Amino acid sequence: MIKNLKFELRLVLQSRLALGALALLLVLSSLAVWSGLQAVAAQRDALARVAASHHAEVAAMRDKYASGADAGSVAYYLPHLTVNPPSPLAFAAIGQRDLQPAALRVRLLGLHSQLYESETINPELAMAGRFDFSFLLVYLAPLFIIALMHDLVTGEREAGRLRLLSSLPERSGALWRRRVGLRYALVWLALLLPFAAGAALASAGVLALGQVALVASLYLLFWFGLAAWVAGRALTSSSSAAILLACLVGLAIILPTAIDAAIGRAVPVSKGVELSLAQRQAVHGGWDLPKPATFQKFFRTHPEWKDTPPVTGRFHWKWYYAMHQVGDEAVAAQVAQYRASLLAREAWTASAGLLLAPVNVQVMLHRLADTDLRAQLDYQQRIAHFHGELRRFFYPYFFNERPFGKEDFARMPAYQSRAAPGTLPAGSLAALAVLAFAAAALGLRRLGTVS
Repeated sequence: MIKNLKFELRLVLQSRLALGALALLLVLSSLAVWSGLQAVAAQRDALARVAASHHAEVAAMRDKYASGADAGSVAYYLPHLTVNPPSPLAFAAIGQRDLQPAALRVRLLGLHSQLYESETINPELAMAGRFDFSFLLVYLAPLFIIALMHDLVTGEREAGRLRLLSSLPERSGALWRRRVGLRYALVWLALLLPFAAGAALASAGVLALGQVALVASLYLLFWFGLAAWVAGRALTSSSSAAILLACLVGLAIILPTAIDAAIGRAVPVSKGVELSLAQRQAVHGGWDLPKPATFQKFFRTHPEWKDTPPVTGRFHWKWYYAMHQVGDEAVAAQVAQYRASLLAREAWTASAGLLLAPVNVQVMLHRLADTDLRAQLDYQQRIAHFHGELRRFFYPYFFNERPFGKEDFARMPAYQSRAAPGTLPAGSLAALAVLAFAAAALGLRRLGTVS
């Protein structure tokens, strides 16, 4: 068995096409991992600079109000930093981190206008995507499999060796399985060895490395199985390559694009900036309302402050911040619908991935790296929770008219960041395993009948 594998390995390495393809895949995998690590390092550096600038600003305000201050002025002018640091696996699948902000400074004003006014997307990055490990695995790795597998059988037939191989005492199925398995192992090593090095540098952990390796192994198995089936049926090497390229374009580009368009039409989603505008309009409209009308709406959700003294003058901070909170509550239903629509799109995409291996792999890798849409929505939810903590901290100063001293700066809530990898969706993994093993079984069975 070992002798046969050494002989097959010598045949593969003697082929300029095969050797060049494997060398190029190794180089591209290394570049993809390096590119991802550089992108994550740049994001971490940017977050560190933002944090340093923010702490300097807070220190300046603390010194400015050392002798005491109006809590309303502090809450108005003092921003609070929230950050969404990249997970250890983010270098493998950058995902939404190229499109959405990784840091947001919030004040005690209306939350939704602050959350969604920063919803900016770089159209160039959104169109082309980042060259990272997930891009290499999903779109480019199948090309190398096609290069190694398209002439697996037809090459022997065109060289006049197929009948000789079929007449050998060894069963032809074992020969083809050995050749496919060797090529699979070589592609696996060229693809995953650089990734393992990158995971070690990023301190991703053995579990995260194993999960990504499992997803990549199943995806490669799917394409090797499909390539084996086509190789066993095609009459010429050129037709085999053409069929496999058509499969790649259809499965990785055409069908996902069509499904994405259908999902976008079936589940319409408003833009976040519209929510920001609606919240601002609600707040601006509050200036023209009688103050008791604003407080009546505010006390429905904050009854603990209804027995505090009423506002009799033209302006009071507790009325101002109550007006902003009422503005947030006025668009709460729209915000819930917006989030539900985004999650529905995400769920439909994941469902489509159950039948389309390229989509499924992208969904799983972005979930593992915590860089998908759900991760961004979770970040916004953590900001909303922190904003609630800030309101609960400042409201006693407003409604009880307590002074705000220098020591109160240290008592303010601080945002707790989170940078942990996501979890592997069991249903998506099972679907990919079914597709991979079914393709492998069909392909090897077809090769066993070649003569």
